[in-house]
Amino acid sequence: MLENAKIKLGISVGDLNGIGCEVILKTFADSRMLDFCTPIIFASNKTISFQKNALGIEVKYSGIQDASKALEGKINVVNVWKEVPNIRFGQATEEAGKYAIKSLKQAVEALKNDEIDVLVTAPINKNNIQAEDFNFPGHTDYLAQELEGESLMFMVADDLRIGLLTDHVAVKDAPAAINPILIRTKVRIIEKSLSMDFGIRRPKVALLGINPHSGDNGVIGKEDDEVLKPVIKEMSDAGHLVFGPYSADSFFGSDTYKRFDGILAAYHDQGLIPFKTLSFGKGVNFTAGLSKVRTSPDHGTAYEIAGKGKADHSSFKEAVFTAIEIYRNRTEYQELTDNVLQKQRTRR
Repeated sequence: MLENAKIKLGISVGDLNGIGCEVILKTFADSRMLDFCTPIIFASNKTISFQKNALGIEVKYSGIQDASKALEGKINVVNVWKEVPNIRFGQATEEAGKYAIKSLKQAVEALKNDEIDVLVTAPINKNNIQAEDFNFPGHTDYLAQELEGESLMFMVADDLRIGLLTDHVAVKDAPAAINPILIRTKVRIIEKSLSMDFGIRRPKVALLGINPHSGDNGVIGKEDDEVLKPVIKEMSDAGHLVFGPYSADSFFGSDTYKRFDGILAAYHDQGLIPFKTLSFGKGVNFTAGLSKVRTSPDHGTAYEIAGKGKADHSSFKEAVFTAIEIYRNRTEYQELTDNVLQKQRTRR
């Protein structure tokens, strides 16, 4: 890709009754955003027209039949459906879930076919998206099936980067799901992502303990001593800059997290509560480890303010910039790696 070429940025609209369309339209109402990318929204002309009129957001867009016809310097809307959905702001409806899936599936297909370079997803409702042909707890699990690689839910904001050993797993099931194979896999994914997607040559990774105080030497659970510590030692002895397990309750408040390039939390809330506390409004959810780049804002559908024009689009805007930055870093990394391999072959 040429240095100044516009990245084709695909966008799935999420739940039509939530704030997805609002944060998308507010982001691209600033025409300067078109200097960085060519946005391609997967929805329909009529749906976007309804949303912008209902929210009082002035934007101009071009309707296209497929992503390959996108126009640079324009906001493009792929007409995924012809009918007019019944939009009821603030309500979790089966119909809204159906159209969220339609938008996502079409966007992912375009991503797989290289019609778009990156994907930014607006928030979905994990309940109303469930269907016979879509039985996933969220975006990450669906993308892991559709794209090559092994996924890692990676929350990023400036120099704070938190990945999860287990993501959408019930708290009671998380300890049993954490085993040596999973730990090794997630550490390698986070290391590769930090190098390839964030340009960090020798990343330092911290692991948080599974139990309070990392088990207190077995007094409050044995998982840290029996599962985490042996794998950390094994990987450290093999040359990985992996440290821990750290007691999660003091790790962030003491600023210990600032000593590491990436952090692996044992389960969802252990990682996301401190992340959102420290970075809410500018945090981004990045699905690391896959063959394609996907990001999303760090918030949900926010039904309570949907349709009122009150949504803050800062996190969605950050998701756009993060996707662009990661794509460029990954492209540069690939070029450098290919050059090294080419030189090695030539010497032979």
